[in-house]
Amino acid sequence: MAIVPKSAILLLPLLVSLFIQKKDQQQYSIHGYAQGTDYSIKYFAEDSVVTKRAVDSILLKIDSSMSLYKPYSLISEFNRSEKGILLDAHFARVIRKSFEIYKATQGRFDVTVAPLVQAWGFGPKAVDHFPDRATVKALLGNVGMNYLELEGNYLRKKKPGVTIDLNGIAQGYSVDVVADYLIKKGISAFVVEIGGELRVLGPKPDGSAMRIGIEGPATSADSEPEIRHVLSFSKGAVTTSGNYRKYLQKGKRKIAHLINPKTGYPLDNQLISATIYAKDAITADGYDNAVMAMSMEEALAFVAARKDMEAYLIYHRKDGTVADTLSRGFKKMMLP
Repeated sequence: MAIVPKSAILLLPLLVSLFIQKKDQQQYSIHGYAQGTDYSIKYFAEDSVVTKRAVDSILLKIDSSMSLYKPYSLISEFNRSEKGILLDAHFARVIRKSFEIYKATQGRFDVTVAPLVQAWGFGPKAVDHFPDRATVKALLGNVGMNYLELEGNYLRKKKPGVTIDLNGIAQGYSVDVVADYLIKKGISAFVVEIGGELRVLGPKPDGSAMRIGIEGPATSADSEPEIRHVLSFSKGAVTTSGNYRKYLQKGKRKIAHLINPKTGYPLDNQLISATIYAKDAITADGYDNAVMAMSMEEALAFVAARKDMEAYLIYHRKDGTVADTLSRGFKKMMLP
């Protein structure tokens, strides 16, 4: 008779237990509205351990910190101040990441672009005309993250007229906060999506990877991109920045919502959209706007030089036709 080691005898019930746990898991979904957009959460668990009320509470707290549309928010308080304010933990984390991206992109990402965003009609207040050259030049005088200094959790202004806008990064951060909350609740398979920015953890209980649809080039330059490709991966975040959905019309001209902090004018370049994959959503969300300010060649080189970052780009060819390209790692995630 063969002698079975005691450790193996103990291991067998554990394996059976784990198999039963995975088999009993089911998918739960939560949908809601926050931060001016829809959100969707899908997770696998034995029970509904995450509630819509809990998610709404998390997002409301972040809004109270960084929403320009809330007059009582910390960011509104900072923008009204002359010298600066003490930040909460959420605000401080986003500002630290913003400094990192500002430096890495040589100023292409800049949260002090707020007055220009407002002047071009994409801020919390409505506008009835676009700024002229003199106005843009005057507003640029208060643009530059070199006019900010973070000392501990105190964000100080070096110029009293500096104001900030975190819309280009705060939504990705919100995705991460909700995702981390799910992980703390013991969930190991989920998709968290807020306004199209998402983070994934997997695989699913059956062992398969998550599948995420992404937009590909449209059939003509005048139509919008549509779902053309499917990504399959088990861990990471994907966000997209583009000029084709958020814009204002001035005659035949479309005014893009992405503002170049160096020139003060809306972006009008080769790229139509940039989809970025990164380890977390705050990284992907922060960099996708900066990549949009680059040429297609610059963007691919920038992403290739960074670990754990991939990109899918839609752009205009010189003849006006629409094309797409992607980094090597992004291609590996795409299903045929």
